[in-house]
Amino acid sequence: MQNAIQKGRGPFAGPALLAAFALWTALVQCVDVRPVGQNGTDVGFATFNVWFHELTGVHMGIYLVTDWLGLVPIAVCVCFGALGAVQLIRRRSLLRVDADLLLLGVHYILVVFGYLVFEAVPINYRPVPIDGMMEASYPSSTTLLVLSVMPTLRYQVDRRAKSPALRGAATAFAAVFSALMVLGRLVSGVHWATDIVGAALLAAGLFMTYRSAVAYADRRRAEPNAEG
Repeated sequence: MQNAIQKGRGPFAGPALLAAFALWTALVQCVDVRPVGQNGTDVGFATFNVWFHELTGVHMGIYLVTDWLGLVPIAVCVCFGALGAVQLIRRRSLLRVDADLLLLGVHYILVVFGYLVFEAVPINYRPVPIDGMMEASYPSSTTLLVLSVMPTLRYQVDRRAKSPALRGAATAFAAVFSALMVLGRLVSGVHWATDIVGAALLAAGLFMTYRSAVAYADRRRAEPNAEG
């Protein structure tokens, strides 16, 4: 338990990253905004975004691969949901489910909520149409999903697994998978580069807030033991 508490230090990291995301979102809407998107739609940081988009080009094959691989973090969510459901059935009370799992559910809900907000209020649109349709592009939803969920896989395995080999494998898998997915999304040409940055900031902010919440719950759980 003490190790888990120590790993939760830095309670201001989450809010700071969320503030950075808010600032970045504001900058995307007011810095070098020009009608360089689909059908003349406005894009912030236009010079940089257009330059990077022309540099990488469009690779729909990579887009499709990363789209399908987006099922991996969804499967991770389902697995942790199943673990929480098993605890709920066995312990017969929602309050007796592990706090870190309950908070994990809240974390995933916030990720979905963030996605829905920016789908409803598009900041900009993808550089290219998808199946003939203009789609919201900021922040990159796949990047947000991957960078919000895969760190929780590593974090949960690190908390629950006793085997150093298993913890190391989870850390390596989460890191390599996340890096390849973000890189794939970046070079596929279906997002502006600033969309990826925004997704990374939002995901990091939400994850660090989740970690801080778990650390707080761990401290509260340890307090009665310390008094005894």
